[in-house]
Amino acid sequence: MMSNDHNAAGASHGNVKQYTIGFILSVILTIIPFGMVMTGGFDRGLVFATIAITAVAQVLVQLVFFLHMNSSSEQRWNVIAFIYTILTIAVLLIGSVWIMNYLHSNMML
Repeated sequence: MMSNDHNAAGASHGNVKQYTIGFILSVILTIIPFGMVMTGGFDRGLVFATIAITAVAQVLVQLVFFLHMNSSSEQRWNVIAFIYTILTIAVLLIGSVWIMNYLHSNMML
């Protein structure tokens, strides 16, 4: 008989404690930049840095607590596929900006 921690494909599911921790962290990481923007008393660069840092932290919280991506052997292929996707998107974005910049500089000659 299979345990309740795994489905037929072998992917583990979280428990109520993990989902609660993830939810609380997500709410905190949303409230921090929202509060900074709404109060308006902070330097613009500090607000942008805070938004960027909390956005990255929010993505990591979502990946770990809700998508259950970790270093376990069951998640290895999911993590590899995620990294491949991120690298592909980065190559496409950076390559596109590089090509547009090159074309722009040649058009301005």
